[in-house]
Amino acid sequence: MKRTGSAIWKGDLKTGKGHVSTESGALKDNAYGFNTRFEDTPGTNPEELVGAAHASCYAMAMSLGLGEKDLKADEINAKADVTLSEVDGGFAVTKVHLDVSAKIPGISEADFQEVAEATKKNCPISKLLTADITLDAKLL
Repeated sequence: MKRTGSAIWKGDLKTGKGHVSTESGALKDNAYGFNTRFEDTPGTNPEELVGAAHASCYAMAMSLGLGEKDLKADEINAKADVTLSEVDGGFAVTKVHLDVSAKIPGISEADFQEVAEATKKNCPISKLLTADITLDAKLL
């Protein structure tokens, strides 16, 4: 399986503008730029997109882990806070914090935490990232 995202950038770093799209059309020519990444201008940025990818991947992967225990979530809410930091004269994504809450009938707190931690390690987007990944998981 292969999926494609694309971007077009025009201009210099600070005043240039870009547009990001996905093969599926879920994103189509969404604007991004220095001001949407490093300032508070509305628009998207790579870290926000990584956060959305990680949160959605985590929620799906957790449902897989639950299914292996013959459990099914009523709802999994996942949020990924992605931190971009200046490191060694450049920038890097240094941290991702996952904040997860879930309604899962019939699961114990211990089993929930076990699935949550395993999902943090085994989600394909977690495996992609070299950043420090932390997790707060709450069973509702």
